[in-house]
Amino acid sequence: MAGEIVYGINPVREALRGSREAFELFVQENATDHRIGKLAALAEERGVAVRRRGRDDLARLAGSPHHQGVVLTVAPFCYVELEELAPNLLKTGKPLFLLVLDGIQDPQNLGALIRTAACAGVQGVIIPKDRACGVTAVVEKASAGAVETVPVVQVTNLARCLEQLKESGCWVYGLVGESNVTIYDVDFSGNLVIVVGSEGEGIRPLVRRQCDQVVAIPQYGGVSSLNASVAGGVALFEAARRRA
Repeated sequence: MAGEIVYGINPVREALRGSREAFELFVQENATDHRIGKLAALAEERGVAVRRRGRDDLARLAGSPHHQGVVLTVAPFCYVELEELAPNLLKTGKPLFLLVLDGIQDPQNLGALIRTAACAGVQGVIIPKDRACGVTAVVEKASAGAVETVPVVQVTNLARCLEQLKESGCWVYGLVGESNVTIYDVDFSGNLVIVVGSEGEGIRPLVRRQCDQVVAIPQYGGVSSLNASVAGGVALFEAARRRA
């Protein structure tokens, strides 16, 4: 089967609305969810073939039982080039708001962070090519289709990427567990980049050195750290609130 797999109601809907080429939509036989019928109609409008399959067949196609009755085959995910993203955004005259993820390896966390970024008004998400999760069907499902609405950039050298963004006028904040400066002490104005580190190690030293400032999320209970996607969400929405 050519291309990649997208499954789940929201990811399939966003994929059908997006610019990626779609090949076939597989829907569950005798499905009662009215949303599946709407997706089939949307697929037919785009000239995408619609096939009926049993629930177990869909689970095999998706590689997961959590397909919600729909599986779509699409062209491979297309990452955006950094050299295209930043200049094009700067031309709009609006301040940049970017999220950089340093080594997120859990696809659920990556998908959740991309979904949160989309909701917070982030204009692009940047991830490394090595030692990190890329955009997969699981990530698409966890993002509820947000990967189709927010540009995702994949770079070889994250530290160099941050250096380039700083040269373009961005201020880089790194989210860490220990800092005397909290996310409530800064205004997050102007061209902004927020860096969130991996689930275990946090931000790597080379990447951290490219941060203009590191900031922490104050914690008041007995647990010493937050999940990466939760921490990223708290920081992104505080930044969005300040910028609004």
